[in-house]
Amino acid sequence: MSDFSTNSYLDMDLLRFTTAGSVDDGKSTLIGRLLYDSKAIFDDQYEAIRASSERRGEEGVNLALLTDGLRAEREQGITIDVAYRYFATPKRKFIIADTPGHIQYTRNMVTGASTANLAIILIDARKGVIEQTRRHAIIASLLGIPHLVVCVNKMDLVEYSQEVFENIKRDFETFAAGLETRDVHFLPISALLGDNVVDASVNMDWYTGETLLTLLETVPIENDVNHLDGRFPVQYVIRPQSTEHHDYRGYAGRIAGGVFKPGDAVQILPSGVTSRVKSVDIFGAELAEAFAPMSVTLTLEDERDISRGDMIVPVDNVPQVSQDIDLMVCWLGEKSLVPNGKYVVKHTTREVRAIVKAVQYKLDISTLEEMTENKTVSLNEIARLTLRTTQPLFFDSYRRNRATGSLIIIDEATNVTVGAGMIL
Repeated sequence: MSDFSTNSYLDMDLLRFTTAGSVDDGKSTLIGRLLYDSKAIFDDQYEAIRASSERRGEEGVNLALLTDGLRAEREQGITIDVAYRYFATPKRKFIIADTPGHIQYTRNMVTGASTANLAIILIDARKGVIEQTRRHAIIASLLGIPHLVVCVNKMDLVEYSQEVFENIKRDFETFAAGLETRDVHFLPISALLGDNVVDASVNMDWYTGETLLTLLETVPIENDVNHLDGRFPVQYVIRPQSTEHHDYRGYAGRIAGGVFKPGDAVQILPSGVTSRVKSVDIFGAELAEAFAPMSVTLTLEDERDISRGDMIVPVDNVPQVSQDIDLMVCWLGEKSLVPNGKYVVKHTTREVRAIVKAVQYKLDISTLEEMTENKTVSLNEIARLTLRTTQPLFFDSYRRNRATGSLIIIDEATNVTVGAGMIL
């Protein structure tokens, strides 16, 4: 038995977060300020944006320029492009998904936010809660993002007024009462000047909460992954057929939910046959247990017919198994969805063909109104569909498990991903 332990995996504390804001809300400046004040950019990067700021005739260093190159890439016509920024502090590692916030880029936000633990929504203190604010909050709620941070930015332009901040907070809380996001934080900030981003503001002594970086470092994410329902989609069957491992047969994959350990009674879907976990292997070592989202290899006590697309689950805790799937879909395709159209569906490691049985309604993502009159689903629109698959899928609701409750829809003629779905 190797001394490799799950503790070493737990040390890899990683927070994925996404930012959303209207065109002038200061999103790029906030990202730049966060990276600069946390000392996450190199000297040559800072020197480059300082020189660029001088050439533009700007006062000081425009930290928003750290992301300008990525925005230019989008303007050149890249279809679904999410820019990722990486940085770390002694307490946690971070991945920022930088996505555009315009309504025509709804699919970009869905792509970037689909794996996020947390979403930052920026509000211009001078404008308050606007339609775009509501749209971003609704999308974050639909995507099941567990934590929401509402940053009221440009507080320096409203004289750091507590009354302005409290009014915006109250307006947002009134609107968000109908959403399912429960962990919501409010911060008054100035991304331009750095107030409450990394360092506490000396201009807002009335605010006694955490800075943005402190919040990002301490928000609890341990329970963001489902550790109750054991779900192991099989990606690959390992059979070395070497002298050293002559009889080895392992099933490799990424745990999508729950905990697996030797001795667990399991069944294999879709066959329903049962066995027990013999070992949980990783990098040539055996683990006492493994949990989502670890990538491991399971071996079983019995030889079973298992292949890619099958799922190993506890005998007493099985997912839903069905060929009829109700889901919310964000349409990503340039061509509109075709009712009764045939598509390919990819769910965990399983790939099946499917037909659109029904478009039940489209969702107005500004008001949450269900629209049943026009059921043509076009680019960036969100709708509730019913799919009929040629083979059963093994799934949980998206609210219960984002890994087993999500799927993508592919145009079988072009092999282009045209839809991102969240199973109800």
